Amino acid sequence: MNYKILIVDDETILTELLANHLQDHGYMVSIANSSDEALAKLNIKPNLILLDINMSGMDGLELCKVIRNHIVCPILFLTARITEQDKFNGLQAGGDDYITKPFSLQELTARIEAHLRRDERNKRPPEVMTSQGLIINLSNRKVFWNEQELSFSKREFDIIEFLSSNSNQVFDKERIYEAIWGYDAEGDSNVIKEHIRKIRAKLMEVSGSEYIETVWGMGYRWKK
Repeated sequence: MNYKILIVDDETILTELLANHLQDHGYMVSIANSSDEALAKLNIKPNLILLDINMSGMDGLELCKVIRNHIVCPILFLTARITEQDKFNGLQAGGDDYITKPFSLQELTARIEAHLRRDERNKRPPEVMTSQGLIINLSNRKVFWNEQELSFSKREFDIIEFLSSNSNQVFDKERIYEAIWGYDAEGDSNVIKEHIRKIRAKLMEVSGSEYIETVWGMGYRWKK
């Protein structure tokens, strides 16, 4: 994957140096030398932003707050500031890390790679979930109890995946129906009750435990 990096700094010599270095490492790089230019370039949907704090006009902290209304990618501050209060202010503004000037290009590259890896892991849904002895393989759409594979229909597995991925949250049958069948589906949400009855019976038979709890008057939840 060719990651896109946006460099925001009013020092043109520095931005050109960083851009050339990062392009040599395979990154797609865009440069902004002002806050207005940075906001205009958010439409490239960067995977990571390098943001200088001490810019003229809107400084990096204020710009970071604005960016956070639109972008969730890692933001790394480039700054000469070093105090604990500065670091606190940066993190409060929505930044993810500090790189103190002067810095080595090797350190910068390592930090960028680390944050991109972490961000990629956070975005990737877990392939396997465990719950009270159950193993729920989301990628293979299979459920196991003590190495025994349990048989569930497509809709039953969809319900298991939805509830277990949102454990301890209560959903009424209408919300579950919308999540599984879709908002435009034509049907009756009462089918949820029957599907959950079958799921409970299959899980109870092998485990002797209740995984899906009825919250009377509200709906169902997966017990964590």
